[in-house]
Amino acid sequence: MAITIPRAFALFCLASLAACSGEEPEPTRDPVPVVAQDIRVLPEMLEIEAIGSARAATSAEIYPETSGRVTRVLFAAGDFVRDGAPLVELDARAERLAVEAARVQVREADQLLSRYRRIEDTGALSASQIEAGETALASARVALQQAQTYLTDRIVRAPFSGHVGLTEIDRGDRVSDTTPITQIDQRGTLYVDFPAPEAVFNTLRPGQTVQVTPFSDGSRTIDARVVTTDSRISQDSRDFIVRTAIPNNDDRLRPGMSFRVVFERQGEARPVVPEQAIVWGGEGSHIFVVRDAKAVRIPVTITARREGFVFVDGAIRRGDRVIVEGVQKVRDGQDIRLVSGGGAGSQTVRVRPAASGTPAPDPAER
Repeated sequence: MAITIPRAFALFCLASLAACSGEEPEPTRDPVPVVAQDIRVLPEMLEIEAIGSARAATSAEIYPETSGRVTRVLFAAGDFVRDGAPLVELDARAERLAVEAARVQVREADQLLSRYRRIEDTGALSASQIEAGETALASARVALQQAQTYLTDRIVRAPFSGHVGLTEIDRGDRVSDTTPITQIDQRGTLYVDFPAPEAVFNTLRPGQTVQVTPFSDGSRTIDARVVTTDSRISQDSRDFIVRTAIPNNDDRLRPGMSFRVVFERQGEARPVVPEQAIVWGGEGSHIFVVRDAKAVRIPVTITARREGFVFVDGAIRRGDRVIVEGVQKVRDGQDIRLVSGGGAGSQTVRVRPAASGTPAPDPAER
């Protein structure tokens, strides 16, 4: 039977519509091969900086014991003097005469008592007269000691061995017991005092070490031992003073120098991932973790970096594994296939502790 052209065209259109109305099945995507590793949880190490000032382990400002005219200045600024070494002499003529007079009094009292002793047995003297002679001799001896003390005070001496500083005293100056002579420092060991925030009060303990760098030599770093800490917190600044000790055997450092102080304290425990696991997007940083053989996108905030690893804060679960290779190929919810590569699964996170410069492995890996 013959079919007209209009009818044939209509049948063709119907067939075309039927073909277009059918849904084609989506092509199946193969799982993306990735490399993942366990997420470690370690304490974050916070680095704290402060400015410290140095002082000598033993230091004193020297004053004369009495007033008088300076006759000799026996030191120069920067000299090293021994304990007891004379530094300044004052006019002592009157004190020498007082010593001689006191010696005469002692001799007279001793001679008088000797005569009393010789005739004591004769009964010519009473017991009270003998006692008076003994008392006179004892008083004369005390007077002599006082006169010798006054004479000794006319020489200003070093209270201990150390280096003396500048002086404004010259020969002929008149000084009193309120006139400063010089400063003396025992600087073989220096104390570096610095303020530390209240948050680390329970962290710094005697025997621990911090690193100090003198501003006069930025290339030099010194391990300073904590000696003691202040017993209270300042109500105004909310900090406390920490005293550390540093050796100065080469005598290159001076009291009063400023130091940059750096130390670390253990902070909150946070997840740690390799830097290559971090993906940056329009909404910030995120990572992909493996859950049920799928890639799950987790937004994270980076809180610290340490030797190729980052501490992150996010909705990470215990037991999650983070994708470290192939991360640029995956999308949220995409099927993934774990493969081994580059040794990423065996990498460990090492964080330098506050009291040591050597890396310390996580205890779970021992």
